[in-house]
Amino acid sequence: MLVDVDICGLKVGDEHPVRLMGVINLSKESFYKGSVVSNDSVLEVAHKMVDAGASIIDIGARSTWPLAQPVVGKEEELERMIPALGILKDNIDALISVDTVYSSVADEALKHGADIVNDVSGFTSDTHMIDVIAENDSPAVVMASKERPGDVIGMEAVMRSLASIIDRADSRGIDTDKMILDPAIGKWVPEKNPIYDFETMDQFESLRVFRKPLLAAISRKSCIDAVLHKPAAERLYGSLAAAAIVVHKGAHIIRTHDIPETKDVVEVAMAMRKRQSVVRNGDFGVEITDITHPDDAVYLMKNMGVTGTGARVMKNKTVSKVLRVNNITTTEALIIKQEMLARGGDAALERDAVSHETQQTDLLIIGTLLQFEKLVSKLSYQARDLPLIAKMIADVLENDMDVRQRYQR
Repeated sequence: MLVDVDICGLKVGDEHPVRLMGVINLSKESFYKGSVVSNDSVLEVAHKMVDAGASIIDIGARSTWPLAQPVVGKEEELERMIPALGILKDNIDALISVDTVYSSVADEALKHGADIVNDVSGFTSDTHMIDVIAENDSPAVVMASKERPGDVIGMEAVMRSLASIIDRADSRGIDTDKMILDPAIGKWVPEKNPIYDFETMDQFESLRVFRKPLLAAISRKSCIDAVLHKPAAERLYGSLAAAAIVVHKGAHIIRTHDIPETKDVVEVAMAMRKRQSVVRNGDFGVEITDITHPDDAVYLMKNMGVTGTGARVMKNKTVSKVLRVNNITTTEALIIKQEMLARGGDAALERDAVSHETQQTDLLIIGTLLQFEKLVSKLSYQARDLPLIAKMIADVLENDMDVRQRYQR
């Protein structure tokens, strides 16, 4: 599952340094006023970011913050954007990205020196955006969205949205190897609870099944405020903590307002991120593919050409769990072990329990989710406390998948 792509000459992927995208806002209505820059200082600010380690400069001429007022139209966005691009083109040693949801703005920006289009609507706000990307053969950052920017809630919805965006782009002739995926961290819609951002960051590695560069835009977002209860100007350290987590879990690009501080954090987090185990010999290759959620396996198998039905049937075979059951009778433990062995799993218990020299024991059960489902079904109709134990096993596995159980404090 190694990611290794060339974005306008910039190498991005698992074997390359994590790239930093510096944010320059030309929009005074942006939520973080410290990121707002005038055209008079845009080149100076860009140079400082590049000198500090930025490989990409992301220019926004209209705030995408959902609460931004006033709402800026396409004409005004262009009036802000084009002069800034003229100043930066050929004058900075970095790629230039434009943060826009409008195809006409993107098209003009690409003609005036932009390298990348950053569409936070994932091609949903403007139906012609996908055509502009295809016609210009442009790299694009696409944010998980369904009908409006960031309206996906929960990791399942994020994954489903990104898979759909990739399929649509591929059907329209876009080189999807040049697409960079953004899982929409932030309160893009009022009904989105911060726990869903925590889920996305904690499960960031799930996005690796798409085999695309992954971008995390966390800098000073509302989910940081939900923990620290501080205004945007005071969320630096919280942002750095979140950045370290997503880099450790596989992010390739970090979009940030604070390049020098983020660079140090990213380098340390990257040093602690394990390398993907891959062995190649000629045309052959073997790699370890870690699946943490069964639905991730569905996307991976579909990308390989497995039928949707086949992928759904096999998904619960791709994730294994180890459960510890405490203080049950030796007889119950031995029954569970035999039932698990019959389903291809296994269980471990203390030596004295095997020889019936003790009446109580702890039990370690090892198996796939499918094996646990079958075990629960069988135990539910047996004697002693086995039905209760079965329900507890089912409950603990369900809680492990429940976003509120995992992240609500």
